[in-house]
Amino acid sequence: MVIKLPKQLIVLGDSSVYGWGDQIGGGWCEMLRKDWSRKNSNPVIYQLGIRGDGIEKISLRWEKEWEARGETRRNRPEAILLSVGLNDTARIGSKEGRHQLDIDAFEYGFERLVNNMNSKTKVFILGLTPVDESKMPFGGCLWYSNKYSQKYERRMEEVCLNQNVPFLSIFNDLKNDNRIMNWISNDGIHMNSNGHLWIYQRIKSWEILNNWKNS
Repeated sequence: MVIKLPKQLIVLGDSSVYGWGDQIGGGWCEMLRKDWSRKNSNPVIYQLGIRGDGIEKISLRWEKEWEARGETRRNRPEAILLSVGLNDTARIGSKEGRHQLDIDAFEYGFERLVNNMNSKTKVFILGLTPVDESKMPFGGCLWYSNKYSQKYERRMEEVCLNQNVPFLSIFNDLKNDNRIMNWISNDGIHMNSNGHLWIYQRIKSWEILNNWKNS
């Protein structure tokens, strides 16, 4: 009897994937993992979030992370969900300081990263979240802003459209919700439990991801 292994979904990213800020549910990715694990036929989710990661660090580690979780010798995970970019938007040292990664360099690096991933497996991309600018600077030296979070997310969406990669934009919907300031942690950049719950519900209802899960 041949036992068919479930598909695997590798979730790569920063502290949002890790679940930072959510002391109740463990973050949106953990909620999704628990939800999908209720059926043995659903894909297995591997959470691979590292605090502080931007696209340069993800570019260095993604392929080894992906290859290491195929579960059998010749198997490779069928898809990657990527959630990264917010850390790249931050200005260093002051409100007018340089970005951790300039927007044009970000777009170039993001395009290369998505292209490389897309040549190996199915890719899904999650957009960026708003911040509470009144709490800046983060860590005493990093200035995040909604202006640039939105700009960087737009560049991400353009790259995904050009490469025919599914992209879930969340910035505008979150920013325009009058509850958003209650969904951001006291540090100003991480979603709290309610914010993570909102993201989880949005991803859970993402039709294109569900179609892949159930195929």
